[in-house]
Amino acid sequence: MANRIAVIGGGASGLIAAIAAAEDSDNQITVYESGDRVGRKILATGNGRCNMTNINADVENYHGKNPKFILGARNKFWVNETLEFFSDLGIEVNVEEDGKVYPYSNQASAVLDVLRFKIDELDNIKIINSFEVKSVSKTKECFNIVSYDGRKEKADKIIVATGGKAAPNLGSKGVGYEILKSFGHKITSLSPSLVQIKTETDVVKKLKGIKLDAEVTLGDNSEFGEVLFTEYGLSGPAVFSLSSRLGDNKVISLDIMSKYSYEQLYERILQRIALRPKITLENFFVGMFNKRVGQALMKSVGIEPLSRYALTLNEKEISRICSAIKKWDFKVTGTMSWNNAQVTKGGAVTGEFNPNTMESKLVNGLFASGEVLDIDGDCGGYNLQWAWSSGYLAGVNAGK
Repeated sequence: MANRIAVIGGGASGLIAAIAAAEDSDNQITVYESGDRVGRKILATGNGRCNMTNINADVENYHGKNPKFILGARNKFWVNETLEFFSDLGIEVNVEEDGKVYPYSNQASAVLDVLRFKIDELDNIKIINSFEVKSVSKTKECFNIVSYDGRKEKADKIIVATGGKAAPNLGSKGVGYEILKSFGHKITSLSPSLVQIKTETDVVKKLKGIKLDAEVTLGDNSEFGEVLFTEYGLSGPAVFSLSSRLGDNKVISLDIMSKYSYEQLYERILQRIALRPKITLENFFVGMFNKRVGQALMKSVGIEPLSRYALTLNEKEISRICSAIKKWDFKVTGTMSWNNAQVTKGGAVTGEFNPNTMESKLVNGLFASGEVLDIDGDCGGYNLQWAWSSGYLAGVNAGK
């Protein structure tokens, strides 16, 4: 028997859910999108290139109260199936060294376009834009959906694919949490993730715009990658990935020469002093790393004035310099806002959903997928993979 299926949210998870529910069936699917067009967040991913997935994606790349919840999706529709799905739609991909997968065209718009082309081919999917859901309720017969402007719709099954609260300018306003709460679902605490980390600004302001590769450590977690100094703190992929694990940690540390041990660094600095004893400390690190970074690092460990010659450095000062290179601490003051975040940490408690179908254990016919659930991934294509996989799973099972 055909179902009327409502997909609330026209992002990555919602669009693939609609396609999965519609294919090879008589189901009638309607996608309700609060904005004036679907897929706006897809267009923003990967700096407009769309980091579609990561070939290394696995449980350890995900966070939440129970990251193993992803295993249901991982075992049914994961990276290979996702790439095959998009290949069938016409997307050629490029896999980079770190496992990130982008469309060969480097255009996020291509990913959205092929999804829309597929939806246009399927005559049982309808998209209604500018439909902001106010409430969803259920009777014995069906679900009732009401918009803020008073429009009323009915459905036999509902897929909540609204996203979280990150990037509200792209339509993520948290309505999915309210819908799920109205059916008795619990929501964990929510916070911005994959977001810039704010620090005390005395040092970082002077280094604004400088990028370097570093091993970044926050508590018991560390990531290697590009770090960008900003006027408010630290940014870049390595910082983004650690932002979800900020917790109560008050210090973030950079190892800006991670390929060298402390002892190797000490020897290198002694050699530099021997080779150029009369270079000023202001220019001592030129050729080793960014000149301004070197100056700021010297000052951070109390070595001044920078007009001194290198030969004036004593053993204790060299030791302090090496320690700072290997562990340059910045006091954390928080993160940037939801407007800057790429994803939401926290969400609907996954224990209340079937990991193999994405259906609610509390309400028959109610499904959820993507960011609205308490699953968030590292930076690097992992969150889109979760959106595709959970959305597909929800769509297939709602369509049965």
